Amino acid sequence: MAAVIFTVDAESEMGFWRIDNEEVAEVAAQNNDALIPFASIDPARGKMGAREARRLIEEYGVRGFKFHPSQQGFTPNDRKAYVLYEEIAAAGLPALFHTGQTGVGAGVPGGMGILLHYSNPMYLDQVAADFPTMPIIMAHPSFPWQDEALAVATHKPTVYIDLSGWSPKYFPPNLVQYANTLLKHRVLFGSDYPVITPDRWIADFEKLDIKADARPLIMRENAIKLLKLQ
Repeated sequence: MAAVIFTVDAESEMGFWRIDNEEVAEVAAQNNDALIPFASIDPARGKMGAREARRLIEEYGVRGFKFHPSQQGFTPNDRKAYVLYEEIAAAGLPALFHTGQTGVGAGVPGGMGILLHYSNPMYLDQVAADFPTMPIIMAHPSFPWQDEALAVATHKPTVYIDLSGWSPKYFPPNLVQYANTLLKHRVLFGSDYPVITPDRWIADFEKLDIKADARPLIMRENAIKLLKLQ
């Protein structure tokens, strides 16, 4: 089993000191048989963030970029992020976006100020239209916007859905239907460890009504092709 690892750079919105992307990449390099490094850069960093992205790609070999719109306080189609997307697209790397509700701040008064609407997957429709060669991964079943996520993914051929963050026993029927059919080549396994352990996720997934031809695509082959692991 391989794992994508990353931090989330939300310094400007949340005031959390970020873990250096270089540290993430170095740890992955020391365990490159199993770990795949993604970087995270707050879009608020503007051109400085774009320069950082270029350096991380060229000098540290990062394989993609993680965004968490609700924590970072931006809509993905905000033009301030486009200078960063341009670097990602030029390198042919995927951009991974948290979608749907988040456990961060859940149950805390005011939700720590985190606003859920930033993670509505419909914002990614604009990004996919403006950057048609940049693979986009919508992380998690996108509660409460699952239909929106499926609409974007079926309409834009570079958009993927990962299944992390939820136990498969809670997947809505429409997500299972599309994973078996129209989107079977663009759905990706993920557990969201340590929130859910891979063992638990896989055990629950084995009980799901996933077709025999779709199961290996979801569990392995789609990610190998997307991340160019072979």
